[in-house]
Amino acid sequence: MSNTIPAEFQIKEQIHQQRYLLNGELRAWAGDSTTVYSTISSTEEYATTALGSIPDMGEKEALEALDAAQKAYNKGQGVWPTMHVKDRIECMEKFVKQMETKREEIVKLLMWEIGKSLPDSQKEFDRTVEYVYDTIEDYKQLDRDAAKFHKHDGVYAHIKRGPLGVVLCLGPYNYPLNETFALLIPAIIMGNTAIFKPAKHGVLLITPLLEAFQNSFPKGVINILFGRGRAVAAPIMQTGKVDILALIGNSKSANALQNQHPKSNRLRLVLGLEAKNPAIVLPDADMKLTINEVVAGTTSFNGQRCTALKIVYVHNDVSETFLKQLATSVDGLKFGNPWEDGVKLTPLPEPQKPEYIQELIDDAIAKGAKIINKKGGKRFDNYIWPAILYPVTKDMRVYQEEQFGPVIPVVSFQDIEEPLDDMADSNYGQQVSLFGKDVYALSPLIDALVNLVCRVNLNSSCQRGPDVYPFTGRKDSAQATLSVHDALRSFSIRTFVAFKDNDLNNETIENLLGAKLSNFVSTDYIL
Repeated sequence: MSNTIPAEFQIKEQIHQQRYLLNGELRAWAGDSTTVYSTISSTEEYATTALGSIPDMGEKEALEALDAAQKAYNKGQGVWPTMHVKDRIECMEKFVKQMETKREEIVKLLMWEIGKSLPDSQKEFDRTVEYVYDTIEDYKQLDRDAAKFHKHDGVYAHIKRGPLGVVLCLGPYNYPLNETFALLIPAIIMGNTAIFKPAKHGVLLITPLLEAFQNSFPKGVINILFGRGRAVAAPIMQTGKVDILALIGNSKSANALQNQHPKSNRLRLVLGLEAKNPAIVLPDADMKLTINEVVAGTTSFNGQRCTALKIVYVHNDVSETFLKQLATSVDGLKFGNPWEDGVKLTPLPEPQKPEYIQELIDDAIAKGAKIINKKGGKRFDNYIWPAILYPVTKDMRVYQEEQFGPVIPVVSFQDIEEPLDDMADSNYGQQVSLFGKDVYALSPLIDALVNLVCRVNLNSSCQRGPDVYPFTGRKDSAQATLSVHDALRSFSIRTFVAFKDNDLNNETIENLLGAKLSNFVSTDYIL
């Protein structure tokens, strides 16, 4: 172990994950395992670091997990889907309190497994804990608002939200804790049961939470598998017994899984997919602010975010100034290991990613682009420096593909209709960053852009948070909406008890409320 790595961040023991959660039991795994490597080197001579191993599961375990989730739901009659809201909340509170004690372990694994900087790893953990508590509070308010009866045309209705059934939950590697839990937590708390497979990177960091999942929820409510998606997720989908596919990842994966469901019309989709979010820099943009925001938007976590700025449109009048300042700023960023002070660029978790980025750069150069910054394209064993490519044209791969890595394509424009037309023709429609001050120019632009994307960021880079705001997209970028508020609705359906206004029904309902035997027909107010 290199003595340049601070003691508190060193990997002193590998984690060999040999348990998985099935039907409330932490079962031992004796089958094949897959070694988990970090692209961060722990020696003076570069070499990947073995962090441990995970089970390499297959169809047998997948179908057992599906069976456990189905039995826990039990055609809507299970303990969990029929449980009172306040009791489900108590289970979730028990879980998140245990989760808070694992902060140090999980932050350390976020750094080693996916190369996320220490401040960003801490932020991901803290933001996730906050998300759980916010979800609990929003669910309480949802139940409070429903603790009443409506009357229309002589018919009373007691309207609440109910679960949908079994959820297959697949999270992403770039936010393996936060975005995964943004799916899993609302799915469970609404009364659904779940099968969860962690992402290909950021998988060991689930290990410290297995016992908390196991002892906080009734058996079968959450089942956690490890392995390749094709080996585990595909057999589950092919049964047609999944009610919700919750996935943050790539549209190709989502389509492939959806197509394997024999009755896809029954399948609720909650998807956060890829994007090609543009920045549009107008002639009157505040250049200092714009450069800061574009650098953050394109290079934060090395551009490995669906919300990253993946293409920059800059007006001809300011393109020269913009490119010069952008090049200086990008080349001034610090590269290093995640725990180093002030580090902005960190090792890429996917070993093949530097080569892929190199292919994009080579293709763009062959078709007329140039690397604007001096360090652009500089290679390391586990990294490639962000290359600012200009001028980028539509026939280049870097224009067409979501690069999901450190490369910055820049397109100049004279007429604002050019970027607007490109966005309209794009397969994606998540967000845009718009930089400018002239309200007469901004007003019609905003009115057009809100119909092309789902979030217009004025003089700021694209982002998901705060988590109380809607997070969604058009076209191939998303299906359903994720926010603290909206996710509870995405994983549930409105359902109600109705009755005509007559003496028999009124007396029956009064007796139901008085007896407090029904968890659904209840006007109890949760504090």
